[in-house]
Amino acid sequence: MTATTPRATPLTTPQAGWRTRRRAKAAATNKPGVLGYAFLVIVILSALFPLYWSLLIGSGDSSTLNRQEIDWLPGGNFFKNAAAVVNNPSVGFWRALTNSIIVSTVVSFSVVLFSTLAGYAFAKLKFKGSRAMLLFIIATMAVPTQLGIVPLFIAMSQWFHLGGSLLAVVIPGLVTAFGVFWMTQYLTQTLPDELIEAARVDGASMIRTFWHVGLPAARPAAAMLALFTFVATWTTFFWPFIILDSNNPTLPVALSLLQSNFFIDYSIVLAGVLLSTIPLLILFVLAGKQLVSGIMQGAVKG
Repeated sequence: MTATTPRATPLTTPQAGWRTRRRAKAAATNKPGVLGYAFLVIVILSALFPLYWSLLIGSGDSSTLNRQEIDWLPGGNFFKNAAAVVNNPSVGFWRALTNSIIVSTVVSFSVVLFSTLAGYAFAKLKFKGSRAMLLFIIATMAVPTQLGIVPLFIAMSQWFHLGGSLLAVVIPGLVTAFGVFWMTQYLTQTLPDELIEAARVDGASMIRTFWHVGLPAARPAAAMLALFTFVATWTTFFWPFIILDSNNPTLPVALSLLQSNFFIDYSIVLAGVLLSTIPLLILFVLAGKQLVSGIMQGAVKG
């Protein structure tokens, strides 16, 4: 007669039970309370107030700011002021809007493409001097943009003869140091080396490995980089104001012409500001869900 060995049953020790209760308590206390929601409401209202203030002034008339008591409800002149902006011949609203769309789209696409390529190389390809090159690229972020305006203007206007052309705005923004740093950090943390090695074993070339392995893994970060780059390029005023002329401006440069008169009608100016903000709001509404889902997928993969 053979004796059977009883199967060991897991025992719950006091230490394990204490750890389980501590984890459950920590998970319960991680929920935001009243102070957390109050802080979020304050932040949201602070972000929305400038936009609402522009709507108040932009929907009024030239005497709105001179009133002793401000009416906190929008007026009924917004469409009239917007029409004055659109139909102003010195502004050239539709041409400026088209130029801003072209410049922002091209710059966003090029920044995402080149930054992802460089980030993939710095994160997953081992080559001599990679760390020093990455540190140099990051160090350039500490240099103010204004220091390079004079040599950049000389190069674009005298060497390349691109003064007044949209290429003079597009070329300096084809790739950014922040984009390279952003994609390098993201790919370093989220892309396993085993996937790249498996693709190499299957006979994939370096470019094919990047296209089928690196690029899908970088999609969430690339989407965020594209959105931030588009917004930053859309709102850039300093360099386009210097290199472009009044016949071929971007939207911020064109709207600055509304303040060139001796008398500035701020209702029309802020109506133009709201018109320039509407495309960005539409972009955030359309891309918001995709960006959130992409971030969550990247967090799960990481």
